[in-house]
Amino acid sequence: MKASDTAVFEAIKAAGPTRADSLARITALAKLLDNAFLIPGLNRRVGIDAVIGLVPGIGDAISAALASYIIWEARQLGLPRWKIARMIGNLAFDTAIGAIPMAGDVFDLFFKANQRNLRIINEHLKRGPYEVEGTATRIDER
Repeated sequence: MKASDTAVFEAIKAAGPTRADSLARITALAKLLDNAFLIPGLNRRVGIDAVIGLVPGIGDAISAALASYIIWEARQLGLPRWKIARMIGNLAFDTAIGAIPMAGDVFDLFFKANQRNLRIINEHLKRGPYEVEGTATRIDER
């Protein structure tokens, strides 16, 4: 390879994906998992999470693995640990209840953990980092 080609690839690698790219990936995956299809007559949207969940045993594990990518991406975006823990709780609750035969499949129609997690990410990114006003003093200086 030429030196100029190497420089271009290094510049692309250094630039990396932007927040907008990450948010677009997360939004697309959350929509696919929770709202991909419209059920005629019910006017309810379901995603492949509910469809994959119909497969006993392994279906919910596969959908949890797909949904965990959203949590990983949120950590890369710099969300605080307590928000990540809340997202993990949403996913764990969805996976645990979704594993119950028949009742879990009905539950997947109403509880959309990926949309909830997307909302957590969007709220965090809209607020952005915050600064605390005032002065800080050490405890031993009081």
